[in-house]
Order: sequence, then structure tokens, then C-alpha cells
Amino acid sequence: GRVNEWNSTAARWLGFTKQDTFGKEFVSTFITEDAHQSVNEVLSSALMGKETANFEIILFTKAGTRKELLINATTRRGANDEVTGVFIFAQDITAMRESTNQQQRIADDLSRLIDNANAPIFGVDTNGFVTEWNQKAAEMLGYTKAETIGKALIENFIQPENRVSVGEVLSKALDGQETANYDLPLLSKFGERYTVLLNATTRR
Repeated sequence: GRVNEWNSTAARWLGFTKQDTFGKEFVSTFITEDAHQSVNEVLSSALMGKETANFEIILFTKAGTRKELLINATTRRGANDEVTGVFIFAQDITAMRESTNQQQRIADDLSRLIDNANAPIFGVDTNGFVTEWNQKAAEMLGYTKAETIGKALIENFIQPENRVSVGEVLSKALDGQETANYDLPLLSKFGERYTVLLNATTRR
């Protein structure tokens, strides 16, 4: 498990020179402690001839910066096909992960804004099934989020006389044509009637 190869790209990414790494135990020296077992399993598998592809590991550079790498571990063989070690080919996915995490944070923030908005908000997918149902919608209409998610909005929550027109509004929104201030009569779970101004916007 000791390092015997360390190319210039690894040195550039992680800040450790070849001299810094040669002879060092790879897992205990360069891998975060919580991943020691899983990385050791990958290396052990490679030593037995079983390669591992697209395995994610976290390393810290010499300067202490976190790096996320996608690795392929392949068996290294000698002239007589004997196993002599493991080659680890890595791809730096740190920037991609940061971008993904940022997008997830934005999505989470938007979800919280929707859920806590002081107006009923519901969303549907391209098939008309409910994907969003905020607290105000639940409070007004009496249906919890759990009761609505995955249900067809028009067939289950819109009165028969309004289904055609609401269907047209949703179809337009799915085509990128937004509708503002559409009077929508709603009937709550308990028989109470409400009229809300519907703004249908495309979700991308």
C-alpha cells in the first residue's frame, strides 16, 4: 500500500512532490480517515485482479484544501503477469461537485421559499401530476402535501366545470406561455369554496 508512482499532475493537484510521497502509506497518509476502509477495499480488490471504476474519494492537499477525485483502480502487473501493485487513475471533480452543491443549495432555498410563501403555491410536472404543494395551499384547501404529491391536479383538485380551461392554462405554461390573474374557483376538502388568482409560470 506504499506509493511508488506519483506523476506531475498529482503533484500539481495536491501539492505533494514525488519525493514527498514515495514510500509513504497511501491510505493512512493521503486519504481522509472516514474513507480508509472503503479505499483499502478498492486497493485490495485491485491487487486480486478486480478493477474498480468511478469511485469517489476525498483528499486534502498539502495546503489543506479539500479535493474530490473520481478514481479508477487497476491492477499493475509485471513482465510475467504477476501482480506488482495498483495503478490509480484520477479525475478532479472538485469544481463539478461545488457547482452541483451550489445548485442544490439554490434549489433547497427555492423550495423553502415556496413552502413558506404566504400564498397557495402548487406545481405540476409535464404530465399534470402534483410535484409541489406548499403550506398555504394545505392550510386553505385542507389537503396535506402527502395527500397531493403524485396525484393528477386537474382530475383530483379542480372542479369539473373548470377542468378544460385549467388544462389549457397548464398546457400553455408547459409551452412557455405564462398566464397571469386567472380566476380559479377551488373547493376545499371540507366543502369550502375559494376563488384564487392563478398565475401559471413555466418551471424549467
